[in-house]
Amino acid sequence: MRYLIVSDLHGNRHALEAVLKDAAGRYSQTLCLGDLVGYGADPNAVVDWARANCALVVRGNHDRASSGLDREELEWFNPVARAAALWTFQSLTPENAAYINALPKGPLAVGGFQLVHGSPFDEDEYLMSPNEAEQAFAYLESRVAFFGHTHLQGGFLWNHARVEMIPRASLHNDRQVMEVDPDCAYLINPGSVGQPRDGDPRAAYLTYDSDAGMVTFFRVTYDVDGAQQAIHEAGLPPILADRLSVGR
Repeated sequence: MRYLIVSDLHGNRHALEAVLKDAAGRYSQTLCLGDLVGYGADPNAVVDWARANCALVVRGNHDRASSGLDREELEWFNPVARAAALWTFQSLTPENAAYINALPKGPLAVGGFQLVHGSPFDEDEYLMSPNEAEQAFAYLESRVAFFGHTHLQGGFLWNHARVEMIPRASLHNDRQVMEVDPDCAYLINPGSVGQPRDGDPRAAYLTYDSDAGMVTFFRVTYDVDGAQQAIHEAGLPPILADRLSVGR
């Protein structure tokens, strides 16, 4: 099976449209690792797409906060994220809010691998370093798991001796191919569609061919100006528009 795996769309319709155009013909099923909404100005368009096209979506922390499911989550957000979550809560249609509220908590098992938002032991945990990932590998129930939350494309592999980082595609390339070694374990992050934070403003995603054991990381340019204009017109904090230009 060939999968399109996306994460952290954050209401960015312009980035999602570019990803779908770029990925056309490369996959049979779509999976999402959470945070459909928050930050961006088009939450309903993104959720409409997910409802119609995603086989599975794991809930993210912004999904919980922005749909009214977890109001306590807002206490952990910085002022900008909190303002965006409240705006999103007021903007979602009742149908889309109900869909988000019903999203399952990870880990989810599918096709011999797992889906999580943050980590296998805590959906809100940020896996940023090999030391942090080392604990997470102990909770895996399969050799391969996909996670999001950090907005950093790449991830980690365990080769029985140590945990190593998986590098993302460079700024000079639009893709990077990785063969999955069946003797190793993997925590793989597709990066963020809607708000990359690894210094590359291009939208990030990956495809996974589970039969061939191949992961391909992709980056694609999109209409950043259009996404920024939508944020400004919605009255969201301007920093949410500014950061799209630099991928931070």
